[in-house]
Amino acid sequence: MGLKRLDGLALSNMIANGATNLSQNADYVDSLNVFPVPDGDTGTNMNLTMTSGAKEVAAMNSSNIAEVSSKFARGLLMGARGNSGVILSQLFRGFGKAVEGKTELTTVDFAEALKRGVDTAYKAVMKPVEGTILTVAREAADEALLASESTSDFTEFMKRVIVEAKASLDRTPDLLPVLKEVGVVDSGGQGLLVIYEGFLASLEGKELEKPHAPVMDALIEAEHHAHAAQGFMSTEDIEFGYCTEIMVRFQDDKLKDTPFNEDTFRNELSELGDSLLVVADEELLKVHVHVETPGEVITKGQRFGELVAVKIENMRQQHSTILEEEHGINLQGVQQDEKPKAPFAIVTVAMGEGVSELFRSLGSAHVIEGGQTMNPSTEDIVKAIESAHAEHVFIFPNNSNIIMAAEQAASVAPCGVSVIPTKTVPQGLAAAIAFNPEADVEMNEQAMKSAAETVKSGQVTYAVRDTSIDGVEIKKDEHMAIAEKKIVSSSSSSLEAAKRLVDALIDADDEIITILTGEGSSESDVEALTSYIESVNDEIEIEVHDGKQPLYSYIFSVE
Repeated sequence: MGLKRLDGLALSNMIANGATNLSQNADYVDSLNVFPVPDGDTGTNMNLTMTSGAKEVAAMNSSNIAEVSSKFARGLLMGARGNSGVILSQLFRGFGKAVEGKTELTTVDFAEALKRGVDTAYKAVMKPVEGTILTVAREAADEALLASESTSDFTEFMKRVIVEAKASLDRTPDLLPVLKEVGVVDSGGQGLLVIYEGFLASLEGKELEKPHAPVMDALIEAEHHAHAAQGFMSTEDIEFGYCTEIMVRFQDDKLKDTPFNEDTFRNELSELGDSLLVVADEELLKVHVHVETPGEVITKGQRFGELVAVKIENMRQQHSTILEEEHGINLQGVQQDEKPKAPFAIVTVAMGEGVSELFRSLGSAHVIEGGQTMNPSTEDIVKAIESAHAEHVFIFPNNSNIIMAAEQAASVAPCGVSVIPTKTVPQGLAAAIAFNPEADVEMNEQAMKSAAETVKSGQVTYAVRDTSIDGVEIKKDEHMAIAEKKIVSSSSSSLEAAKRLVDALIDADDEIITILTGEGSSESDVEALTSYIESVNDEIEIEVHDGKQPLYSYIFSVE
């Protein structure tokens, strides 16, 4: 007899299985993400978002479906990264709202909650695009409503939902031309399907394999990223002072005496500290934990094999340094909370030391490290807003895949926030220059948005897969020239790609071009590039800054 009523514990197991399944398939989901350029990170973003939600649920033990749903939604909300991550969080935010006050769910309740989630997600997106995760979620929810009319068995119900989700996913190339051109289905929809398949596996009593060791680095990054706003706490608040990571290679002779059980080992370490992550496969054990006694972690790990790597960092010392160097907090004197708030502050997202310094020189109070392939979470942005300590904060996402997370952060932030929807670094720089501390919020918003719209942006980056877009054949590791959103050229040489970008961007009326050079750009190439620009337009003023940005050999701003 199948499951007819779903309680909080059953939902917790479904969430854990959904997160595990997504984690195991994140690379595949990444590989499908070709829109707008073939360097996607949808799987990574959805995985980190789902991990945040599952982590919140794993920390509780409730049979109340409303409590579990609320906790899950909160974890997704704060951990949301990228557009697909934000949409995922909205799907289950609506789900959570629909089940408020309930202790158990029938298939009818579950279907209605899925539908409520879809409605919430659509409302959150300014211009919904069909052929994406939204379409897959909507059509799956519609099928859920139909299925709930004929079956009260959750396993049969979920099977029907997945069949329709797969069919909907297969139709996405018919709705989004770029998917058909490249020959893939939508990556966000694929990620959602993987989560649903994890749900079904849980209902069928199947145990999915634990994530393999390589996900550890992403989890550690997410764990530390979530606590990156150091200015929001004092050094004395750090209960466990040493970030400790060990890697152990299992040895048969030691395992004979001390068999390894991951759950038992995790429980053992959890008594020593917090922020615990344990990942193991047949050969290796990886541990990340914050403790006061790193030696105990090493000793406990050595019972199972030999140490391959050890890293111990004094987080109190790191924290004090960050407060003094980045936040300007006088540890001997007045705390930040006692200072009056500034009327305005700018928070921006950027990658590269040189780019970050440019934003700081233009008045940014806080630069969140992030961008393409490294989208900050909602929680990261909320904490940056709080650390800015201002009455009103302007946010420059500088990436189309971060705008929704910024808007979600603005909706929960404790002060006035305006998201200036900058999609590129040049747009962000133009908006920062337009800021006027003497003007009010509305005037600044208008001026910043107008400035961002007048600048032309271009980038040279590299491809992570072979593909063909807009008639341009692209080979893996080649350099792509992207003018605004359009790929205009692909070349084995970054300099040649940059020249083709100049051809696409500059015309006789342009007056200034600003070049941000990235990692790997040579002086000789920059000289050759500036000479080429002068040959195209000898009246244009050329500014060159060492942006030190990863991923992009060159970023152009043309005005």
